[in-house]
Amino acid sequence: MTARFLLAFLFVGLLACEKAEQKPQKPNIVLILADDLGYGEVGFNGQKLIKTPNMDALAVSGKIFTNHYTAAPVCAPARGMILTGLHSGHAYIRGNDEWRERGEVWDYAKAAADPNLEGQRPLPAETLTIAKVLQQNGYKTGIIGKWGLGAPLSEGIPNNLGFDYFFGYNCQRQAHNLYPPHLWENETKVPLNNEIVVPGTKLDEGADPMDLASYSRYQQKDYAPQVMHEKALAFLEENSDQPFFLYYASPLPHLPLQAPQNLVEEYVEVFGEEEPYDGSKGYFPTRYPRATYAAMITLLDQQIGELRQKVEEMGQLENTIFILTSDNGPTYTGGVDFDFFESSQPFSNGYGRTKGFVYEGGIRVPMVVNWPGKVQEGSRSEHISAFYDLFPTLCDLIGVDAPAGLDGMSFLPSILGEEQKPNDYLYWEFPEYGGQQAVRMGNWKVVRQKLKEGIVRTELYDLSNDPLEEKDLAETYPEIVAQLEEIMAKEHRESSIDRFKLEVLGDQLSANSGN
Repeated sequence: MTARFLLAFLFVGLLACEKAEQKPQKPNIVLILADDLGYGEVGFNGQKLIKTPNMDALAVSGKIFTNHYTAAPVCAPARGMILTGLHSGHAYIRGNDEWRERGEVWDYAKAAADPNLEGQRPLPAETLTIAKVLQQNGYKTGIIGKWGLGAPLSEGIPNNLGFDYFFGYNCQRQAHNLYPPHLWENETKVPLNNEIVVPGTKLDEGADPMDLASYSRYQQKDYAPQVMHEKALAFLEENSDQPFFLYYASPLPHLPLQAPQNLVEEYVEVFGEEEPYDGSKGYFPTRYPRATYAAMITLLDQQIGELRQKVEEMGQLENTIFILTSDNGPTYTGGVDFDFFESSQPFSNGYGRTKGFVYEGGIRVPMVVNWPGKVQEGSRSEHISAFYDLFPTLCDLIGVDAPAGLDGMSFLPSILGEEQKPNDYLYWEFPEYGGQQAVRMGNWKVVRQKLKEGIVRTELYDLSNDPLEEKDLAETYPEIVAQLEEIMAKEHRESSIDRFKLEVLGDQLSANSGN
């Protein structure tokens, strides 16, 4: 009896193990969001000067999306729309809003000491996010990096919006120093071994700008991108036995120009001597601005390689999808030499055409999806997509219905190399930098600028022949302009927040309704 019982026990145990092994495991998701990384600043999109071997490896063994767009040309709204699946005509957060009614929010030292002054206008806690949907479907969710969607003592902290774990910058303004006095772990303020150096602090009077020692105050002990990266690696390791969603919202290569000296020196050897940046265009002075900027991107690249290596060590590589993109186009200030790096190639470069603007250089962003065994190696997709498509795409990925009311559409078929329904169009409105609107439909794109000045003039471009958006065809194709203007009117819904309102659009809609 004992022998028979033992055999039966072993048999049942083997069946249970076999059944457990056969149970399909939901795919892990690693969403990497770079900060101000330009379309042309990565090797897989043609960058020649900055080394990005790990990003390029993701592209070689994955799929490049050549027509992927952010939902907004600056930080906070882009981050909000990636989480909520809404475009900027419907989203709650439509621009950077420092919530100024609280007081001296732009005083870096005061905000560092007082969390009541830190952070941006909060998303309401009841907002539905992709993180909440993943949580509800058995995922351990974590965000490491920059938040920007709700101050520390507000309802809009990450833990209220679907994230089990948060470590990083709550506030975008505090991220204007990569050696900050503190970061946040969930709702706890974590001090770092750095003194407060206020962004905008210039070199000491009489200091030699050619002497590297003159810049020592801008290089301290705890470099936030590295501190946060260690937390990301720990999050992966701690959650290796369950499905996880890691939203890796790196502050790199957003200004200021601060990077580990060893990486800077590597680029000094390549670029040679250069003129220092004196801090006159914001942030901090830097002895080697070109070398430092390149080093920041290469550091991000190395960290991406380490994330992938960690997942591979966990035995989870084939069950993990990596998505790499950037929150908006490259910056135009603070010592960055965007012409030297051709940061927006093949699109227009510089102020008015990159970060902060709805031309291609400001909103077309690098995008790679990598999933071993699922995504065809070395493939490319010309499918036109935007940040707000990621919410329904991830729902599709885990086999749940996307919530009603999203503006996005799943592009999982394109990721997997299957037949993909195209988006009818993409829509943007942006209440900052003068007030702007844009629509892309196929190869046609319309742009409006200076809406807050009461100017409603529509420019029309054919991106297939004019990626630089230099030849306005509005007078040549008035019927196309009229069609896309109808989309602009249809997709705009007035914001409940005064800062985000574009009154001229409301006036235009009223005029249209009377015709």
